[in-house]
Amino acid sequence: MRPAPDLSLYLVTDRELCLGRSMESVVMESVRGGVSCVQLREKFLTTRAFIDSARALKKRLVLLGIPLIVNDRVDVALAAEADGVHLGQGDMPYPDARRLLGPEAVIGLSVESMDQAREADGWDVDYLGVSPVFATPTKTDTHAPWGLDGLRRLRELSGHRLIAIGGVDPSNAAGILEAGADGLAVVSAVCSAADPEAAARCLRGIVDRHRSERTRG
Repeated sequence: MRPAPDLSLYLVTDRELCLGRSMESVVMESVRGGVSCVQLREKFLTTRAFIDSARALKKRLVLLGIPLIVNDRVDVALAAEADGVHLGQGDMPYPDARRLLGPEAVIGLSVESMDQAREADGWDVDYLGVSPVFATPTKTDTHAPWGLDGLRRLRELSGHRLIAIGGVDPSNAAGILEAGADGLAVVSAVCSAADPEAAARCLRGIVDRHRSERTRG
């Protein structure tokens, strides 16, 4: 049985949101602040450049015990020996990705509706990316936002770990966790922060306080 990675504070990269800084430097600052998992999302790089970027990031993150997940591209994940892949609904079907990547890979799946979540219920996915929880300018090709009520309903339905993404920031993070999310996936809240390390540390504190309160309760 593969070990369960810590997905409690999950950074999804976006070069365009890094305010002119290198994506790699933003990632490393965020890890110092408490990010526990990194997803490399590259929509505009060539395949070769995507692989090179993934390999370079993997080399740095593996020393810190931080999993690297590749967005969408099973081929890039394989070539870079990443820890896993995150699949959207239009990407390779989960059963095929699992067959290619093997039993030890971390595979997450975005779900934008209850029907998609029900389909995933019979699959051995490591987590569901609940997308989007709130409307967000970083991703416009999605269904209507889940909202906190939708997240609560999904928590009742699904036995998978739920990672919330879409408009997640310090103002709503605690409410998202209270509604049933197991982790927070952030993009602009860290990538576009003036101080990515401090932004990640703030979110890490919210996650840790929620864990502590749940343990005491």
